[in-house]
Amino acid sequence: MSFEPKFMATAIGSMPFDNADFAVDVSLRTIGEAPIWPQLPKFGMNEQMEIQYSEGMPGAIIDREKQRMFFDTAADSSEGFANFYEKYMAVTEGGNDLDFMAISPEFSRGLYAMEKRLKAEGKKRPVVKVQTTGPCSFALTIVDENKRAIYYNDDFLDMIVKTLALKCRWQIRKFKPYADRIICFIDEPILSAFGSSTYVSVKRTDVVARINEVVEAVHADGGLAGVHCCGNTEWSILIDAGVDIVNFDAFEFAPTMVMYAEAVKAHLARGGMLAWGVVPTSKAIREQTVESLAVKLNDGMKALAAKGIDLQQIARQALITPSCGTGSLDPADAMKVFETLCELSKKMKQQYGF
Repeated sequence: MSFEPKFMATAIGSMPFDNADFAVDVSLRTIGEAPIWPQLPKFGMNEQMEIQYSEGMPGAIIDREKQRMFFDTAADSSEGFANFYEKYMAVTEGGNDLDFMAISPEFSRGLYAMEKRLKAEGKKRPVVKVQTTGPCSFALTIVDENKRAIYYNDDFLDMIVKTLALKCRWQIRKFKPYADRIICFIDEPILSAFGSSTYVSVKRTDVVARINEVVEAVHADGGLAGVHCCGNTEWSILIDAGVDIVNFDAFEFAPTMVMYAEAVKAHLARGGMLAWGVVPTSKAIREQTVESLAVKLNDGMKALAAKGIDLQQIARQALITPSCGTGSLDPADAMKVFETLCELSKKMKQQYGF
């Protein structure tokens, strides 16, 4: 790995807009070095966090009347599973057919609007950032017909992990013509509850293994793998899972990263990066300025440096992001998030001579 982002700005996927072309405009204008394709939940169920990646999953039921998705484990899904694993094995053995794992236009207007715009530009961006819901967040959120988290069904869990891994590979291949590098974030917000009484039966080794399987899929197609968690968690889990980029809420939880300084030091030493989610995605953005967030970011970086990590190395291997997606924000607040993010990136680059 030989990539130094040097305060490059990117973002988490969701935006609160109801116009895909406008959302793409915001992405390309404010985070043009590493734009995202926008996830647009205002378009309805299909663009919700888990449902957006559910196409092609055997046994998946979208109940539009009750506005929910679940897996019917009682029905006979043997043919669907057999067909899935046959195609999965073909890909892992070098096959190029990933169309069966496509995210269709009906499930992502923003993805195709971004592809159309990048194709029309006729040039490569330094980075394009894509994303998927992480396997733990997906499987601990979506339930079976008995309202039990599908995470606890080993057969379905394995299929879900592999499906999400292939969704990453499909995205990387789709956007590779338009960027020098592809970053794929695996969004795992549920890890903020890891270790709580709710998920006491979720083992650390299993979490590491599930995330690592998706990370390895990203690497298989030449992508850089990041994991986003918008709350506090055991950050060494992500480092142990082999991610290239750890994305964390640095507005609220920067001090918690210092607790894992040794793991962070090893992560940076092997070329890993930290994506500092220092631009808040709450009403707090209304009270923040580029200057106030630069102070907060510098304070967080210096706190890590005080643990024996070179400050310049931290800076060279830093990205800047919002603390989470903006999909639930008022559109005006979301616009301030992206405008502030853009200016903060410029300010930090200037400060550190990049």
